[in-house]
Amino acid sequence: MYAVDLNSDLGESFGAYRMGNDEAILEIVTSANIACGFHAGDPTTMRRTVRLAMEKNTAIGAHPGLPDLVGFGRRHMAITPQEAYDLVVYQVGALMAFVKAEGGQMQHVKPHGALYNMAASDAGLAEAIAQAVYDVDSTLILFGLSGSELIKAGKKVGLQTASEVFADRTYQEDGTLTPRRSSKALIHDAEQAAQQVIRMVKEGKVRAVTGKDIPLQADTICIHGDGPKALEMAQQIYQRLKEEGISVQSMR
Repeated sequence: MYAVDLNSDLGESFGAYRMGNDEAILEIVTSANIACGFHAGDPTTMRRTVRLAMEKNTAIGAHPGLPDLVGFGRRHMAITPQEAYDLVVYQVGALMAFVKAEGGQMQHVKPHGALYNMAASDAGLAEAIAQAVYDVDSTLILFGLSGSELIKAGKKVGLQTASEVFADRTYQEDGTLTPRRSSKALIHDAEQAAQQVIRMVKEGKVRAVTGKDIPLQADTICIHGDGPKALEMAQQIYQRLKEEGISVQSMR
């Protein structure tokens, strides 16, 4: 029996505005990564998204990013490991306070955007992030790119980790995601994304943009919630997983 978690990055709007596909996506995914105010979101949106996730019985995670609202946290910044530690502690602590205030419990932490990609290959940053999560709450699960330095660092410090794969992104031969500036970075076809997901879960492989198969581990699958066809893609992936006999459940 195969089982996998479905996660999505949510709460990435602002209090005075609508929350896009968040409510509909929460009907499908089993884990929600909630923005903590640095790359997107604000206190009101954090509270609303936490409450909504709890209503849908979706596991809650913090989604800390770089302090870059204009660039949506997707631009690399020259930060030190100490700065990475501090910003992760700050953001995880903020979301944890909202979760506690609503009577819930936080499941995981998943870095966002450039911070996530930087930590995938930079051991120093990865270790700082893992240590920050451990110091805030050692029972939290650390989500990171499959085969990355972040997964290695989480295991080293004593955290439970979840190796993440992406439904709507393409891969390089070294296991990293194709940079978004590339025209081949994103998968827009829902069936193609579903086929990629099924193969990653059942075979532990994904085809890189070069045509070479690369190994990976799929504990949790990211479905981005902000694309024009995000909801359609999420629904089709969920349905195809069920058809293939793959159980969809949170990490806990």
